[in-house]
Amino acid sequence: MGTFAEPFENPYRPGAGHYPPHLAGREDELGEFDRLLGQREILENMVLTGLRGVGKTVLLAKFRQQAVSRGWVWVGADMSEPAGLTEGNLVTRLLTDLSLVTAGVSVEVPSPAAGFGRAEETETAFLTFPALMAIFDATPGLVSDKLKHVLETALAALNRNGYSKVVFAYDEAHSLADHSDTGEYPASVLLEVFQSLQRRGAPFMLVLAGLPTLFPRLVEARTYAERMFRVVTLGRLSEGEQREAIEAPIDFDECLVRFDEEAVAAIARQSGGYPYFIQFICREAFYAVAQQVEAGEEPSAVPIEAIQLKLDTDFFAGRWAHVTERRRHLLWVAAHVVSGPEEEFTLQELVAKGGELLKKPFSSSHANQILVELAEDGLVYKSRFGRYMFAVPLLGEFILRTVPPESVQQASSSR
Repeated sequence: MGTFAEPFENPYRPGAGHYPPHLAGREDELGEFDRLLGQREILENMVLTGLRGVGKTVLLAKFRQQAVSRGWVWVGADMSEPAGLTEGNLVTRLLTDLSLVTAGVSVEVPSPAAGFGRAEETETAFLTFPALMAIFDATPGLVSDKLKHVLETALAALNRNGYSKVVFAYDEAHSLADHSDTGEYPASVLLEVFQSLQRRGAPFMLVLAGLPTLFPRLVEARTYAERMFRVVTLGRLSEGEQREAIEAPIDFDECLVRFDEEAVAAIARQSGGYPYFIQFICREAFYAVAQQVEAGEEPSAVPIEAIQLKLDTDFFAGRWAHVTERRRHLLWVAAHVVSGPEEEFTLQELVAKGGELLKKPFSSSHANQILVELAEDGLVYKSRFGRYMFAVPLLGEFILRTVPPESVQQASSSR
């Protein structure tokens, strides 16, 4: 089934956004995007959301294949934090990415040689980034007016070259937000531009991927965002999909590495069903089994505990190291409130549980302040009114596994 011909070539890829050897599950999400691609008039765009490690970036890559195969032009990149800070940065991001597909198409523009009293002359210009920015700068009106004109100009040029539909896709789009304190409204500009162009019949589709804070920010910017987007939330893989993700990459005759039932169950259990963790644990497990097989030994049990320690060091420890002591205490309390991944907790539950576990518990106001700070740090998020969740998958389990209760209680009592 796999494409790896070498018997000991490790097929698992746990890197950020690296395409896995086998995409398990996600058929419903792929079908939903295919439906959106079939729209004659763009009435729905897509928000793809979920925790880190659920495979948003990988699925975007698959969406791109789908779109291109159906004749769409794909424009996009990461919506890094600077791009979402100002309207000017947003324009630069959009036109930079658009220019990658328009640089080879041309438009007629007034010739610099044309002067007063002479017949108007034109010349051919390619829609490179400087050309797109020149059109933007020469267009009167607000930033949204200018951006609409540039996109319509680019669409007309693409149409003349046989391209009629464009997907604008941005990963890490949760960094996009309005900033009333600085008078910058990039999220509002993006939504207003695409909603207006789509009303005029322009075949532009917007696909935004990011953490669960993304859609609430869009709705906060423009309430009609609720009607603009089909929200697709990626969660953990089902038991069958987990098994498929674990076993399919090594299910070919040349591969001499196999995981027995006990190993498959252990990998699934430790991964929590999150695709990134499955890839990470399987990669390390493959190396461990391969070394034994190469040495002519009978494979022993997969060293799950050692692999978990490596995962703790490589994935969680860096994030934990940047958390202040008092924020760690609240996260530790939150880990004792929830009973598993993707469970919610409330401010009241944190305060009550802190009263049980800490010698110096949190007041409601202090706990609320720290929750806001943790949300800004991307460690928790508000899942719905009054309820929160860990924004990093399996962070609660990491805390329970590695933070001794006495260290938190002692530090709490010393404050």
